Amino acid sequence: MLQPIMHVLNVQRIILASGSPRRKQILQNIGLQFEAVPSTFEEDLDKSLFPHPSDYVKENARIKALDVANRLAGDKIVPDLVIGADTVVSMDNTIYEKPKSRDDAFKMITSLSGRPHTVYSGIALVSPSQSSVITSGELTKDGKFRLTLFHEGTDVMMTDMSEEVVRMYIETGEPMDKAGGYGIQAIGGTLVEGIRGDYFNVMGFPLHRFSRTLANLYQSQPSQT
Repeated sequence: MLQPIMHVLNVQRIILASGSPRRKQILQNIGLQFEAVPSTFEEDLDKSLFPHPSDYVKENARIKALDVANRLAGDKIVPDLVIGADTVVSMDNTIYEKPKSRDDAFKMITSLSGRPHTVYSGIALVSPSQSSVITSGELTKDGKFRLTLFHEGTDVMMTDMSEEVVRMYIETGEPMDKAGGYGIQAIGGTLVEGIRGDYFNVMGFPLHRFSRTLANLYQSQPSQT
């Protein structure tokens, strides 16, 4: 989907405002050239202020992207695009992020056992307001950047898990840096019965929606002949 505009993307400075190895892997696999500059945002927003998990992840993504964009704004080469992302698991009106401890991971994974939940990712695309390439998107209040926000949700069905299975999975160490306490791309994939939606979104980055949105933002650029 991005191939018609890849010649434009490859001459731009693109920043991923995340240190997530899964997000980096997903973008590297499609041939996108970018730098990873993690945000310093502490992700301490009050979840109760957001009517829906999708609003929460979009706001986290927005703050992360703008944090990095503002930090790099003084560079000699200003980023053409900053990508912010945030992912959570949601079930029964509860938002699950990364477990804080092994006990927290146990409670989290046990609560998901044998039940469906939804993985939400929010994406923020930030570009300079004077960009000659991206001319759409909402202007930030200071007028420095254009901002495009969206989210994606994927439904996941977890298998029934015994206490032994949960504890032994936690012993692998895999759950500790993942929203919801599991990673579908590795050992945690054995705990997933099925999904409805974007698999990559469960990994932490909604690849198809991102590609479609980016293609629309750059659609005014002519293809190479």
